[in-house]
Amino acid sequence: MIEFISQPWHWAVAGVAFAVVVFLMTWLGRMFGISSIYRNFCAMAGAGKKYAYFDVNLKDERWRLVFVLGIIVGGYLAAHYLASPGPVDISPKTVAHLHEWNIDATEGDGFLPVSLFNYSNWYGVLLAIIGGFLVGFGTRYADGCTSGHAITGLSHLQVQSLIAVIGFFIGGLIMTWLILPLLIG
Repeated sequence: MIEFISQPWHWAVAGVAFAVVVFLMTWLGRMFGISSIYRNFCAMAGAGKKYAYFDVNLKDERWRLVFVLGIIVGGYLAAHYLASPGPVDISPKTVAHLHEWNIDATEGDGFLPVSLFNYSNWYGVLLAIIGGFLVGFGTRYADGCTSGHAITGLSHLQVQSLIAVIGFFIGGLIMTWLILPLLIG
């Protein structure tokens, strides 16, 4: 593995990159958001012949496929060639809090506790499947994902996005402080 950097990038690099992407997409008349790609995949599979919701002009959506491909390729390059060699620094308070739930936050690479997030832990896999279903339902119900509403919708001053983002935060707080302790503790 080739290592170009020894420290994580500053958070402002991502902030500037997001600002440039949102500006360019606004200028081009596009909305930032990833959840629509599933609709496009279903349209490519022929679902538009049976359901009007999936009847999408795929020529107009080619840019989104390229966008998602760029995210995948960029993520691969960042993980394999631009990653910091050390584990992620986690607050000692967070490590102590997770230890109360019998989760060792120092194991693995520091991103996800291996004891909870691995393929051999059936409980973790079940939680991931249920969580994925709920995220998919939520993005369809809110007519967009967190990135689309929080990044583009709020920058375009859309009330629908403000309501959705408030709902995302309330849901996140309820999950973190009420439901997660019951599931893990």
